[in-house]
Amino acid sequence: MLKLTRYSELLLKKGIVEKDILEKAAIIQAGEAENPRKLEEILVTDFKIDHDLVYGTLAELYAFRKIKINTEQFESNQLAKTKELLNSFPEKLRNELIYKKILPYRASTGRKGSLIVLAVDTTDRIVQQIPLQTEYKKYEVVYCPLATMEQLIGMVAPQKNEFLEILEEVGEQMNELDDVSKDSGLDEYALDEEINKSLLVNLFEGCILEAVRRGASDIHIMPFGRSSVDFYFRIDGKLMRWHRQENTSPEAMAAVVKDRSSGVDRFERDNAQDGFTQRLVDGHLIRFRISIIPIVSSEIERRYESVVIRVIDDRNVITDLRKLGFQAKAEKDFLKSISKSKGIILVTGPTGSGKSTTLMAALYNVIDPSKCVLTVEDPVEYVIRGARQLKISHKMNFEEAIRAILRHDPDIVMVGEIRDKITAEIAIKLANTGHLTFSTLHTNDAPSAVSRLYKMGAEPFLLAYAINIIIAQRLVRKLCPECRQPLSKEKYPAALEMGITQEELDKGLVYEAGPGCKKCNGGYKGRVNICEALYFTPEIRQSIVNSGKEIDEDEIRRIAEEQGMLSLKDSGLDRIRNGLSSLEEIAYATSED
Repeated sequence: MLKLTRYSELLLKKGIVEKDILEKAAIIQAGEAENPRKLEEILVTDFKIDHDLVYGTLAELYAFRKIKINTEQFESNQLAKTKELLNSFPEKLRNELIYKKILPYRASTGRKGSLIVLAVDTTDRIVQQIPLQTEYKKYEVVYCPLATMEQLIGMVAPQKNEFLEILEEVGEQMNELDDVSKDSGLDEYALDEEINKSLLVNLFEGCILEAVRRGASDIHIMPFGRSSVDFYFRIDGKLMRWHRQENTSPEAMAAVVKDRSSGVDRFERDNAQDGFTQRLVDGHLIRFRISIIPIVSSEIERRYESVVIRVIDDRNVITDLRKLGFQAKAEKDFLKSISKSKGIILVTGPTGSGKSTTLMAALYNVIDPSKCVLTVEDPVEYVIRGARQLKISHKMNFEEAIRAILRHDPDIVMVGEIRDKITAEIAIKLANTGHLTFSTLHTNDAPSAVSRLYKMGAEPFLLAYAINIIIAQRLVRKLCPECRQPLSKEKYPAALEMGITQEELDKGLVYEAGPGCKKCNGGYKGRVNICEALYFTPEIRQSIVNSGKEIDEDEIRRIAEEQGMLSLKDSGLDRIRNGLSSLEEIAYATSED
């Protein structure tokens, strides 16, 4: 039984966390035998509890003062003084304080040598170094909200991308050689010479550093003509060009990526390749999965390749299912489904719809030391604490791995994707033999997932009683709350056609993207899901059992919607009515339905 501290009791009393989350956090903390993290860090990092609620409560418990600063009205005089104060600190201490988001703010008036220190974690011991390493022997630590602190640090000590700074300092050194291609193929010596002269390594390193800091999920590096390369970042699901490098051969840029990665052959240009690399970015180890494919161009003598780099940042993993943002009934049905001891939890949707994120959060909700949790993914992207993850290789393919887990005494199994009749049959067998089974499938909506499994060869009776729930989801961009604006009247007809009422329009409850501001990307910031959650009630099961030669998807949908299921479109309309997303986003996400 969890022994509550004063801090835990205060979190519970304020309704910031629930007891089961505290218990799971305590289990994680106990499992970190060497250098365990603090409870508040686990709550924020692993369970995505709001930082300010967690650390603000901690500051309140220990009677630290809180401060409110309007960064938009921050006086230039005060900014200069804060910069001067920070720069007077030893460089090592200064860097450690900024990394921990602690900022010496100002010397308080009337008390010579006394310092006000802003901190997002008022209990961080690094502040104890201030009187030891500076002239300020007296100091007061004051709690500052995370968003305010990040804005202040951006003004006082903005993050630098040292690789891009080098490129700016030396100017244009991307000197194109006469021709790196010959009739017989690439001139490798000329290619090496171009790489060595051009600082392309700095461009690549600066690119991946910038991608992490901007929250990009993917980096695309593509040829643009004979001597130009385009760099794109995928942010909030949309590709946007970050940089075009002129006077650089695409072959040279691809060679740099290969040289700085593992698992790929620099001299192989005719086959697709997969590799990986990792970097320490701002104190966090970030992994990158690299995909390289040969592509054709009008210049047949050139051997172009397209590079896509997936950014795998464990800080973005959601471990608290309630942070996924499901609507009320969908969340209730999902929690009920994963609380059972057996059955299949199936998440469907196109690539990039957040299926893996949903499964990760669900797994973290059910993992505990008393259960054997096995996963089979290809590839494994995120390390899941408390799970045994199988690695697919040339010695053990996907099918062999799934068969192996049947002999490994699992309680909970995650199969990355149901691909064919064999994987479908094994998933159903696992569910019907008392195992909770998680997996994904590529279908447009929830009822069609039943048809897909049936067409793979699964019997209706087995399907009906093996599945607990099917979640079909999409990710849509969220409107920036700072610059969103009421829907313009010329778009009213489209809104009415989608299902928005005239009354809702008249009340100004519907918004569209604004012009963009410094806090967003063209009027949008972040993403939220829309979903339909098909929970298998007795009526749904009976409908599937009674199926003849075809699964009646319309009948399944009719029953589910009568029982309260929101369709993808209705889920999207709810997001619109709550000012979270726009007509365009919902129409685009549900256009195929």
